[in-house]
Amino acid sequence: MKDLAQNFLTDDERSRVEDAVKAAEKLTAGEIVVMIISRSYQYPLANVIGAASFALPLALISTPLTGSWLWIGAQNMWLFLGFLTVFFILFHEIIKRTGWLKRLFISQREIDDEVEEAAVTQFFDQGLYRTRDETGVLVLISVFERKVWILADQGINARVQQNQWDDIVFMITEGIKQQRPADAICAAVEKIGDLLKTHFPVKPNDTDELKNLIIET
Repeated sequence: MKDLAQNFLTDDERSRVEDAVKAAEKLTAGEIVVMIISRSYQYPLANVIGAASFALPLALISTPLTGSWLWIGAQNMWLFLGFLTVFFILFHEIIKRTGWLKRLFISQREIDDEVEEAAVTQFFDQGLYRTRDETGVLVLISVFERKVWILADQGINARVQQNQWDDIVFMITEGIKQQRPADAICAAVEKIGDLLKTHFPVKPNDTDELKNLIIET
């Protein structure tokens, strides 16, 4: 799952997104950063819960069958523990490496919390809080969670309503579901630019203070 961010967009699509950000920033003093990360968190507990969910019933089924065949009895506790351990280790590794299976054991609330925390962390790590006019906007796309989070600096949040950000998030997530992520991101960036230019028009001495597109490596 390390390559999820790297494979999310083709080279041509990356160029299109960067061009869309540049075009939007020509109209506003706002600074837009699109960031794509493979995942917001490792979710180790999901590996444990998932492995136990598979291992326990399989061990319960396998013990009497194999115990009878080996002539050691159907209720052998050591045989059960052996099966449980083997199945647990096997499925722990499978779930850790299989994204769609791992997601089955992660609650939506946990996903929301982790993606929000990742967005806040990246907002500060990438320096979006240090823009001259407090006009940084981070569009975080967390591929494993299939989640988009938009975080804006206080100068923008004072003037842009939350439902406007929600509409843009929906635009991107729907585009990803329809397997046209670049189109959706570019359209979202254009809409963000339109929102910002109303309240933060471009200044004569405006400079590009931040990277336009960041791909997790």
